[in-house]
Amino acid sequence: MQRTLFNEDHAAFRESAKAFVERTITPNVEKFIEQRVIDRDVWLEAGRQGLLGLEIPEEYGGSGANDYRFNTVFAEELCRVNAAVASSLGIHGDVVAPYLVDLCTEEQKQRWLPGMCTGELKTGIAMTEPSGGSDLAALKTNAVRDGDDWILNGSKTFITNGYTADMIVVAARTDPSKGAKGITLFAVETGMPGFERGRKLDKVGQHPSDTAELFFSDVRLPAANVIGEVDKGFIYMMERLPQERIGGAISNLAHAQGVFDETLEYVKERKAFGQAIGKFQHNKFLLAELRTKLDVSQAFIDGLTMQHVRGELSSVEAAQAKYWSADIENEVIDACVQLHGGYGYMTEYRVARAWMDARVTKIWAGSNEIMKELIGRDLGL
Repeated sequence: MQRTLFNEDHAAFRESAKAFVERTITPNVEKFIEQRVIDRDVWLEAGRQGLLGLEIPEEYGGSGANDYRFNTVFAEELCRVNAAVASSLGIHGDVVAPYLVDLCTEEQKQRWLPGMCTGELKTGIAMTEPSGGSDLAALKTNAVRDGDDWILNGSKTFITNGYTADMIVVAARTDPSKGAKGITLFAVETGMPGFERGRKLDKVGQHPSDTAELFFSDVRLPAANVIGEVDKGFIYMMERLPQERIGGAISNLAHAQGVFDETLEYVKERKAFGQAIGKFQHNKFLLAELRTKLDVSQAFIDGLTMQHVRGELSSVEAAQAKYWSADIENEVIDACVQLHGGYGYMTEYRVARAWMDARVTKIWAGSNEIMKELIGRDLGL
């Protein structure tokens, strides 16, 4: 379908992003899957190409684009090849960067942002805990003031980039009496005594992105590692979750679109009973339905993306985008597996890997059930 949210600058940027993906990502996907991590060389090359600092001002080494459509283009090009690579780079550039740009002091920005732009400083964000899931207000990791420092204890799980990140933004409870209003964000850096990582988690899919448990045992954090104001962490997270969720929605659809395009070519070539399998009425009608659902969903997500560019995207609309796109993504890719027949169940086929990669999108960034709860509350229910 014809999309109207991009201009010539975005089209030119797409060509650059596509060239980076074809040169750096596509030839190495199998290796990244096998080793369960993306090579640091990819991060450094992305930094050289100016792809990691789209949300970061020029004075710190970023491009200062201030236009989320560039983030959209980069995510779409990555997802057409591999959703996990998009997730790993997206956490760094789309999710962590806004926290640091918006909330950090000048000294903190000088410490962290240039390295983020070059790829020398790889980042992650640690919200989820083993017992909490989507309930961010119930986190148990805590930080207690000790003079000018803070002592951090607790654990996090399912942290993307957690195994290799150089710096992780960690949400911790600093005032138990305040409930959700007693949470603070801290920067925890590699090498700090008491900060340990568990093994790379053995996930069903999303293998190239390293995901880990994190453990904090009396980690001493200086006041200079507090991000934003003390006890404002939950508010900061709620303010920035809409971008994480619209970013997820953009990636979900791009991932499904890439798999659909490959499947469409497959059904034109694969023969059964003397004709291409796409010629059979059931398959033809199924593909027609999938094409329409993708286009309708794309129009919806593009509209919300433009609202986000204008600063008008609400948390409820972001929740709608996240849950709907994840459902459509999984529906489309599951149908594509079926159209591939037995080959669709073989991991050497991208459609099988994409099917495994897609399943988590209904869980992370707030489960789809939580998204519906948020939407329902907005309806006055």
